[in-house]
Amino acid sequence: MKIKLLSLLLCMSMASFAQKTENVIIVTLDGLRWQEVFQGADSELLNDEKYTESIKKTTETFWADDATQRREMLMPFLWSTVKNEGIIIGNRNLGSKIDIKNPYAFSYPGYNEILTGYPDKKVNSNDKINNENVTVLEFLNKKPAFKGKVAAFSTWDVFPYIINEERSGIYVNTARDLSEVTHTKTEALLNDMEQTVPSLASSRHDYLTFYHAFDYLETKKPKVLYLAFDETDEFAHEGKYREYLYAANTIDTYISKLWEFCQNDPQYKNKTTIIIATDHGRGDAIKSQWTSHGEDIKDGRSIWMAAMGPDTPSNGEIDFEHQNHQNEIAATVAKLLGQKFENGHEIGKPIELIIK
Repeated sequence: MKIKLLSLLLCMSMASFAQKTENVIIVTLDGLRWQEVFQGADSELLNDEKYTESIKKTTETFWADDATQRREMLMPFLWSTVKNEGIIIGNRNLGSKIDIKNPYAFSYPGYNEILTGYPDKKVNSNDKINNENVTVLEFLNKKPAFKGKVAAFSTWDVFPYIINEERSGIYVNTARDLSEVTHTKTEALLNDMEQTVPSLASSRHDYLTFYHAFDYLETKKPKVLYLAFDETDEFAHEGKYREYLYAANTIDTYISKLWEFCQNDPQYKNKTTIIIATDHGRGDAIKSQWTSHGEDIKDGRSIWMAAMGPDTPSNGEIDFEHQNHQNEIAATVAKLLGQKFENGHEIGKPIELIIK
């Protein structure tokens, strides 16, 4: 009897040890190509006056002859801390592949696939239609341990519909939303900037999204936080390669700030996994199509992702043949938190590379 009890306690201890993640932060960079992530700035686009203003200055900031150095210049946190402590997937030059499963290769279908694990063919527009599918955020928010501790901050104003804020009960702060939840001086300043700083009609600047989310992280301490940035996609559509590079570089800095905060806060230190992903790829084989994506654009289905946390092996850049898909991210988030995600559909399984 004592032996059986000892064995049971040992198994419980091992299960507890294996599950270290208590919080997850998800960050998405809309339409950031895997080509820049793994190879840095593209010389053809960088030296084309049609796409790049101030070529000399942009070259000084983002160009080196060596691709490894270039990518470190573009996203230094990704290629230092994340590479050393986590995992980066999607360098197709090394055989590492991650692709979307939805047939459309644009934003709403991509975010639906990321968050629900279900590449729903009925999700075929970017219209502001409440998502019928249950996201992993909603699934977690229904659990007692996570109720009221799940939040999302987005630059693009379609996210309240993607997440179905009405049904899910999740706090979603997006373009032109004035926050009234943290009651801090930072919040008041951000609300003032939200009303006065010019931005696109359907979005706001990424820095407003970040600092709204960061203020919420500091004061409300959510267990699940989603940040959805958009300017990489906006600048790419506008054909502004310099701005596209700077947007990616800036978001890398934001991710660094999030991680630094987590590693210095008792709730989050050594208990938090961060997942970084994108909703779709964009053109490259025909270089002028880098501004575009969609079902008719070659390369638009090829994406990348990264993860770092206490349950993720420190394997760095994956350099062997394998195939993953975007629809596996939602189940991965849930498993990291000790949950099995189900929403009534056939969804992707957790990514084994990310979970020890």
